[in-house]
Amino acid sequence: MSWQPSRDFVGYGPNPPDPKWPNGARIAVNFVMNYEEGSEPSIQDGEGHTETGLTETSTSSQGLQGRDLAGEGMFEFGSRAGFWRIMRAFQERGLPLTVFGCALALERNKPAAEAIRTSGFDVCCHGWRWVRHFQLSEQEEREHIARAVKSLKETVGEAPAGWYCRYGPSVNTRRLLIEHGGFTYDSDYYGEELPFWQTVMGKPHLIVPYSLTNNDGKYAAGMTTAEQWFTLCRDAFDVLHKEGETAPKMMSVGLHMRIIGHPGRAAGLWRLLDYMQKQPGVWITRRIDIANHWKATHPYPGKGLNE
Repeated sequence: MSWQPSRDFVGYGPNPPDPKWPNGARIAVNFVMNYEEGSEPSIQDGEGHTETGLTETSTSSQGLQGRDLAGEGMFEFGSRAGFWRIMRAFQERGLPLTVFGCALALERNKPAAEAIRTSGFDVCCHGWRWVRHFQLSEQEEREHIARAVKSLKETVGEAPAGWYCRYGPSVNTRRLLIEHGGFTYDSDYYGEELPFWQTVMGKPHLIVPYSLTNNDGKYAAGMTTAEQWFTLCRDAFDVLHKEGETAPKMMSVGLHMRIIGHPGRAAGLWRLLDYMQKQPGVWITRRIDIANHWKATHPYPGKGLNE
């Protein structure tokens, strides 16, 4: 039987390792912009429905006949306007950002791909398309991974170092990443606050966990104001920053162009960035920098790790 994910309810337990972040930082913070618009399920790409996930509507177009032009427009807002607003927020402050990029989406917006290419931001592959990998066959998923890597080499100039599925991976995803080769890490895990190693098919593999909690997806779950979102993320930061005095932490913040790219929500992002920049001992950084730091500071300890 080929390698399969195993469950671990213990993790680091009461004694997590000291990440030894650069300059003695208490907390490493990584902001992620999910670039999905143009790769979502759609009539044009053969799914037979218009995707409305993480948009202003609480209804779904699944199963409806014909196109949902309102849903299409909500996605297009993300790539036409929201993308640029988020880019400005970080570039004006001189802050780094990670892009979870769906390869087909970036093919369909060449100015955005070029802006990412020249920005210095890192790109973590978010799939060939914004589809659920656990619904793909093993061969389909293998093809999606290869196609995505090839595409990102062309649009943003280099192969992605990281991988992250839509919501969750299949039981095959991590093994297929190892099979394909070239990945430094994946972020298909929500059960930890620090990076950790696994042994997959006899090879070392780093996992840099992600979060759906510190995430603008909360707006789709009923949150309404920028102040609510800012407060949630600020409070998470404050707890981790306090705990980081003795046990340094990592924090991921997830952004979507079609959500927080709207003006009334971008205000909360501005407040959060400005607040974090004023605090001591904060390393706002790219996801690849966290992965590379962990590899250098806490190298792979050997086989037997959830093999």
